[in-house]
Amino acid sequence: MARTDRRTDYRVTFLVLCVGVSSFSLLQSMVTPVLPTIQAALDTDQATVTWVLTAYLLSASVFTPIIGRIGDKVGKERMLVFALVALTLGSLMAALAPSIGVLIAARAVQGIGGGVLPLTFGIIRDEFPRDKVAGAVGTSAALLAVGGGVGLVLAGPVVDALSYHWLFWLPMVMTLVAAIAAAVWVPESPERTPGRINVGSAVLMSVWLVALLLAVSQGHSWGWSSARVLSLFAAAAVFLPVWVIAETRSDEPLVDMKMMRIPTVWTVNLVALLFGMGMYSMFAFLPSFLQTPQLTGYGFGVSVTESGLLLLPQTLATFIAGVLSGRLAARYGSKPLLVAGATLTAVGTLGLAVLHSQLWLVVVETTILGLAFGLAFAAMSNLVVAAVPQTQTGVASGMNANIRTVGGALGGAVLASVVTAGARADGLPIEAGYTHGFGLLAVTSALAALVAVFVPVIRAQTHLVPGPQAEAEAAEAVGQPVGAARS
Repeated sequence: MARTDRRTDYRVTFLVLCVGVSSFSLLQSMVTPVLPTIQAALDTDQATVTWVLTAYLLSASVFTPIIGRIGDKVGKERMLVFALVALTLGSLMAALAPSIGVLIAARAVQGIGGGVLPLTFGIIRDEFPRDKVAGAVGTSAALLAVGGGVGLVLAGPVVDALSYHWLFWLPMVMTLVAAIAAAVWVPESPERTPGRINVGSAVLMSVWLVALLLAVSQGHSWGWSSARVLSLFAAAAVFLPVWVIAETRSDEPLVDMKMMRIPTVWTVNLVALLFGMGMYSMFAFLPSFLQTPQLTGYGFGVSVTESGLLLLPQTLATFIAGVLSGRLAARYGSKPLLVAGATLTAVGTLGLAVLHSQLWLVVVETTILGLAFGLAFAAMSNLVVAAVPQTQTGVASGMNANIRTVGGALGGAVLASVVTAGARADGLPIEAGYTHGFGLLAVTSALAALVAVFVPVIRAQTHLVPGPQAEAEAAEAVGQPVGAARS
């Protein structure tokens, strides 16, 4: 059926995009609390089952910027459908997986769906009225953090009531609905970047990213001084500058290094690296901290389900902050929100380090972290989107998401080493492990706040080209045909 000049209402488009982002974010976190259950069900060992997380991390890190860039070139709508179909197929494979090997492969397929987030930002910028862009980007960015929290809340009850297979069936239904809705209702992209996809650059980027993240994610179990880990770090150190040089000299780069050198872009990306260390580490270690047996003298001994429910206020706070971020950014600008989000992250993690003897204190501190995550996610995304040309929205936001992921992998690896240092005879961490770990994350979050202070201010959205929806509304108001304003 041919597209007409009358494009889908942007609110319908936004609903479809939110379902896609929510599905992807759920798949990031729902599996983490139930790895022991999966390990027992598939008769494998702890080292092997961690690849359920690692395969997803590596795949998403590689495909997020690549899918975003392809969307900039061939059309964001068709690539959004592709990413959602990959999530659906990967979830189906995971739900039916008869062995750990098939489950790991399924998680790698799911990682392709990482392109949903940068494509969402690009479609919002293309389609929404100018004054709605900041709020929509902020809300959709916050949904990534919200989904991470919701995944932790739902994992226990879903497994208790049904089975771990439903951790994949439920997101599969959501992504299937979103894929069909995107194909029917999300308009074709009006903004395209001409030229071919630089396959060589994509390969080089994949090599150094996989080498770095594999070394970081497996360093704790393989040994930081092992030959495998050192070789991977060496490969990353070689291929990263080779990739940068190749991109700089290319007439059609995958990632434009001139764009990456824009002051707002590189400073926000540095904040993303530091901020990711704190946020993703909290998602990984807070449930374990709450579930630590009381016999240790500091743990609360709650179940997987109870730990998820205790983190529910954090999730709600993230959602509320994300929804309000658009209005706050319109009044105060995105930079103050980024500074506030990073600062609140430092406050929350410092509180966890020094005041964690009572359960209510932990709930208050994690709720502060929820507000921080919602504000910072929204602000980072808006700053990057506003700083780059419209034709580079997908790849710029994809790289920002990727850098957050790298930060999360680094933070998780460092925190794992700190928390488990000097473990008890029964293998449980001592209290000082968590205290030092949370204190370290407070330092990285404070550094993120400091860098955020120096992010160059861009007048919010003034240089953005209005999307087709805005054009149509303006044309109708003056009785012109759609598209006349661009003539």
